[in-house]
Amino acid sequence: MKRITAPLLIICTLLLNLLAGCDGLDENYSTNPNHRLSFSTDTLSFDTVFTTIGSATKQFMVYNKNSEPLNIERIIQASPATSGFRINVDGRKGDNFDNIRIAAKDSMYIFVEVTVNPNGKDQPLLIQDSIVFTYNSVKQTVLLEACGQDVMLIKGGQTLSEDTKLTAERPYLIYDSLMIDKGVTVNIEEGTTFYMHDKAKIIVDGTIVANGTMDKPIVFRGDRLDFILNDVLPYDRTPGQWEGIVFNSESFDNVFNNVIVKNGNNGITCKASDPEKSKLKISNSQITNMDGSGLRAVNCNIEAANSEFTNATADVMVLAGGKYNFTHCTIVNYMSLKSRHSLSQDGESSQTLRILDNFKVNDIGPYPLLEANFDNCIIDGSYKASNNLKEGELQIVSDEKYILRSSSSNYLFNHCVIKLQKISNDNFKNVIFITENDENKMEYRMTGGEKNKYMYDFRPDKETTPGVGKADLFVSQKYPVDRNGVNRLTNNGPDIGAYEFVPKEEE
Repeated sequence: MKRITAPLLIICTLLLNLLAGCDGLDENYSTNPNHRLSFSTDTLSFDTVFTTIGSATKQFMVYNKNSEPLNIERIIQASPATSGFRINVDGRKGDNFDNIRIAAKDSMYIFVEVTVNPNGKDQPLLIQDSIVFTYNSVKQTVLLEACGQDVMLIKGGQTLSEDTKLTAERPYLIYDSLMIDKGVTVNIEEGTTFYMHDKAKIIVDGTIVANGTMDKPIVFRGDRLDFILNDVLPYDRTPGQWEGIVFNSESFDNVFNNVIVKNGNNGITCKASDPEKSKLKISNSQITNMDGSGLRAVNCNIEAANSEFTNATADVMVLAGGKYNFTHCTIVNYMSLKSRHSLSQDGESSQTLRILDNFKVNDIGPYPLLEANFDNCIIDGSYKASNNLKEGELQIVSDEKYILRSSSSNYLFNHCVIKLQKISNDNFKNVIFITENDENKMEYRMTGGEKNKYMYDFRPDKETTPGVGKADLFVSQKYPVDRNGVNRLTNNGPDIGAYEFVPKEEE
């Protein structure tokens, strides 16, 4: 027993000395009031936060850039009970922390979230709090702020079963789905915004009449208002944030005027219908930035004018059977955030525009193409113009055969700009074909990329851009102003597409 006890006494003595030495480390913490903490930001700001819906988590760094360790005697959140902010200091939740130690040249994270209580106001309300750091008789503060926005929350699969007017006083947050019953008409007021949560969708068996204005468009978009990449890529420019809008077979007489639909999986899907009845009229609108297709329609009757259909990982527009008339539309695909790929049944192509005649969809059909007319439209994208019928930015398929170079009476392109090798038949009248050999490529104001912070502007960039001054004047007289309100009839001739060329210095 004595042989065992002696070594144990030695070990215990060493441990006590070690513990005493550890306690003594406190004496090495700086007491110099000139030794200050540094922060990655002095104000941690959240974008608009919807009331009752928690924010994303943000963070900032606390640095000790001094040559000695610092003991932060206290870290407190100033108003945790009223502000709605929640903090996590170096892995610990709470609102009051004592003796947080940071070694010399070291750092730590502080994580912050916020849930804003309803404020009963239509306009956003600024919410503020602060985190106070106390050490060596020094106090430093990081401000927390967020804008809380009351919303009309639609959650749990709400169905509108009677005629309804949706107004613009507060935005709508659709958390899962909004359904409109057959026979029900929903009128949407100018300036109304719909924030769509992940996987949210609008399913229409009735009718939507959405009449926005140029200054107060109606907007359908994702509900994330923060950034993926700080100051470079906001969620507002990211595709695939929600599902999309679906018009079922018995839905007719829908109107989208001055409407923006963006950042979904499939923007607008129109199920097989009676092509003799108006399915959807689109004017002065923008369908853009989809992780799928912008517009997909089967055996429908759709008219669109003065509108932009742009950027999708699959086809920007695919039309199977039915009747379609597009006038002064910009149909373009320069998707860059994600690669372009096929959602088509053949699995081989994802042109900007695909038109399908006598084509089966989900083993139903075939659906005959009754007419497809494109007047003064741009059809362009990042694909090369090739003699291969599966390349270029336009594809027409009939009876599962590529028929671009065959004459047909059921489609017409009049005074259009098309990214495609030249075709000579009666279906293409006064068309400007953009090929790889052309010196004058299509040039737009902005086509994405990090340099442009992933923003797009599909207005013609130069007066020499193909299509400028080349539109069919007779057609343009029916649409005397472009999507931005610029007069088409006061310059050297109207331009092809949804936008007139405007010199940059005159903006």
